[in-house]
Amino acid sequence: MEENMRRKGKSCKHARFSSMRHGRVWVIKAIVTRSQSFCRSIEGPSSKSECGITSTLFSCSNLVPNLVTFFIKTTRLIRAVPETMGSPRSSLSARSQKHQDATKLDIAHDEQPSVPQKGAVAGDYSGASEKTDPAEIALVRKLDRFIMPILWAMYFLNYLDRNALPQARLNSLEKDLNLKGVEYNTAISILFVGYLLMQVPSNMFMTRTRPSIYLSICMIGWAAVSAATAGVTNYAGLVACRFFLGFVEAPFYPGALYLLSIYYTRKELATRISILYTGQVVSTGCSGLIAAATFSTLDKVKGIPGWKWLFIIEGSVTSLVAIFGFFLLPDDPSQTRWLTPEERELCISRIKKDTVNQKERGTTLEGLKQAIKDPKTWLFCLMQNLHISACSFNNFFPTIVQEMGFESTTALLLTAPPYFVSGILGIPFAWSSGRFNERTWHITAGLALAVVGFVISCATVNSAARYTATFLYATGAYGVGSVILGWVSNTLSQTPEKKAVAYSLVNVTANLAYIYCAYLWPKSDGPKYMMGFSTMVAFAATSILCAWAMKVWLMRENRKIRESEDESIALYAY
Repeated sequence: MEENMRRKGKSCKHARFSSMRHGRVWVIKAIVTRSQSFCRSIEGPSSKSECGITSTLFSCSNLVPNLVTFFIKTTRLIRAVPETMGSPRSSLSARSQKHQDATKLDIAHDEQPSVPQKGAVAGDYSGASEKTDPAEIALVRKLDRFIMPILWAMYFLNYLDRNALPQARLNSLEKDLNLKGVEYNTAISILFVGYLLMQVPSNMFMTRTRPSIYLSICMIGWAAVSAATAGVTNYAGLVACRFFLGFVEAPFYPGALYLLSIYYTRKELATRISILYTGQVVSTGCSGLIAAATFSTLDKVKGIPGWKWLFIIEGSVTSLVAIFGFFLLPDDPSQTRWLTPEERELCISRIKKDTVNQKERGTTLEGLKQAIKDPKTWLFCLMQNLHISACSFNNFFPTIVQEMGFESTTALLLTAPPYFVSGILGIPFAWSSGRFNERTWHITAGLALAVVGFVISCATVNSAARYTATFLYATGAYGVGSVILGWVSNTLSQTPEKKAVAYSLVNVTANLAYIYCAYLWPKSDGPKYMMGFSTMVAFAATSILCAWAMKVWLMRENRKIRESEDESIALYAY
């Protein structure tokens, strides 16, 4: 009987791989057909007439829905192969069935083909499954009500305080502080020196303290430093304030990501990170509107320049919101005050079930060693660094828009729409990634859209075309962030300590980009900023290559897991 089972296993394996080959051919043909249909759907009569910004935007009205439809249908086609033609899920189900058969089958039943049982492993190609338990659904809704609003508000203000300097540049900051040459660029980049120094030790410390207290205290700290920036009178004072602002702002974002990762599963996490990420995007858009209102109403009031009022107002609001963090932010699932004992147990058990190769908790130093020794950590670091490098236009966006030929107030107002559109479209984009449990194609699509925007900005000085391009590269580049960070959590989550350190390492290496990218946008390079936009193209393209390298790597890791004796249902998602 054992010999029959071995022969049957080899035959099934051969049939499964043959089916996968035929499946891939079918998918490629189907994608080509959809591509041709998509191209026909966006063709239209050409026009050689010049148009303004508004008409240029409306001429693209059919492009976005067609892109979305094409992308969703293509993703479904790609996912159809793993679920029906030799998928990891099918392999897992078959392996589980074989394990049951070995203990229960007699010779007569061994002659019959294997039929999946009702209790076979459920889920997608990685073992992740949709929520069906009413208690779990109610728990996730409760988590959303308590966690997401306060985290979003804190991140909104985190970026609002950070972005005050680019807005202040359009007032009288450079003149009042007598900034010359690249001194403004240095003030931008020095923030990230303090930011990088604090991130890793901060996340290591947060696994051993109460996040609700720790993050709220940090928020009060950055509010005080932001408000104190209004008191600087020279370049040295500005640099000192920016350095300490980065130091006290650093714990928040990786800490927030860690908090989300210990409460939400793989299918849920990307959407929540995207919602959090909109705090940054909307903040960047609103910062121009707030600055425009401040400069037009408070400039020179009581002899204080408008840019100083901006720092005072934003720092004061941040300190007030920090108070709510003490009461609303969660701690570890086993300690969170607003969860019942049953909800705490459910929180812990569902994350444990969703983790690949979960290990016992250890010390923070062990988590650091695990993260550093895992080569996947460093590929994620490179991928995110290149992605953030492609987003470095952010700190110079008001100046980029002003160089299109607008006066300062109009330029500040025009910085908002691209970020609002990016924030709105980023949520369904991340939801799609979580819904299909797919990462690589989403990263490719988002950064490819950004590349189109960068190329347009390099190729023309036409204001309408360049402003339209801002929507493309803002939407594409920012949409990818939540997908990459969700992928980090899904892949490097074997222990909470490793996950926390991995998040901070990825963020540290990513934010290195803001130090050197600050010098890619010299004011003398306007209005085209050829050096800045051309390097953005290279950064985005290389980040895409990193995503595909990670996919191939994780596919091989999944193959090893399937071939092992481990009956765990969790596999790596890609």
